[in-house]
Amino acid sequence: MKSDRVVDFAKGLVLPVLLLAAWEWSSRRGGGAAYVFVPLRELWSGFMGLLGSGELWLHLRASLLRTLIGLLAGGGVGIATGALVAQSRIAERLIDPLFHSVRQVPLLGLIPLLGLWVGSGDTAKLLVIAIAAFYPTVLNTSEGIRQVELRYREVGRMLTLTQLQTFRRILLPAALPAIVTGVTHAQAFAWLACLGGELLFSAGPGMGSLLINGEVSGRMDVVLLAVLVIALLAQLMNLVFNRLAQLLMRGRTSQ
Repeated sequence: MKSDRVVDFAKGLVLPVLLLAAWEWSSRRGGGAAYVFVPLRELWSGFMGLLGSGELWLHLRASLLRTLIGLLAGGGVGIATGALVAQSRIAERLIDPLFHSVRQVPLLGLIPLLGLWVGSGDTAKLLVIAIAAFYPTVLNTSEGIRQVELRYREVGRMLTLTQLQTFRRILLPAALPAIVTGVTHAQAFAWLACLGGELLFSAGPGMGSLLINGEVSGRMDVVLLAVLVIALLAQLMNLVFNRLAQLLMRGRTSQ
C-alpha cells in the first residue's frame, strides 16, 4: 500500500520537475529570456529576501485576514438570507427578484460604485469579498432547504414543533450538505475577490499590492513569486476547507 502511494507521488512529481527543468533551460537563452524566465537561483534568492524582510508575511497575512473576515460576514448573511427566502413566501417575493437581478451584474462592475460609496480602503475590499461569498451561500442554502423531503417536514408537524424548532432540528441538518457546498464555493470566490479588490484598490498591504509593487519596480522575480505563493495558498485553502467539510459531514452522518 505504501509502495503504491510512493509510486503515485513520484508520478505526480514528473511534470513539475520537467517544467522546472524547461524553465531553467529557457532562462539561459539570453538576456531577454532571462528577464521573462527568471533563473531559479534568483527566484530562490528573491524568496529568501522577501521572507527575511517580513514583507511576504505582511502581505500574506493581510490577504488571508481580509478573505476570512469577508467570508465570515458574507457567508453568514448569505446563509441567513437563503434560509429566510426558502421558508417565507413574502421574503421570497421581496428578496428573490432583487437578488437575481443584482447577481447578474459582474462583481467587477460593482467596484466603481463601491469606490464612490466607501472609498478605496479596506472597507471596499471587504465589501467585494463579502459580496462574492454572499451569492453562493444564498443559492445553496435556499435550494438545500427547499429540497428537504416532505416526509421530514411531516415529522415536525407530528411532533408539533414550532417553525424555529423545525428549522433547527430538521431543515438545517437535512440541508447541511448543500450549505457546506455553498461555503466551499464561497471560499474560492472570496479568495479570488480578495486578489481582485487588492489589484484594483491597491492601497494597503496584500498579495495584490505585492504583485503591483513587483510590476512597478520591474522585479519579475517578485511578480513570479507572488503568483506562485497565491497559487499554493489557494490550493492549501481549498484542501483545508474540503477537509473540514468532510469532517463536518462525517460527524453529521455518525449522529
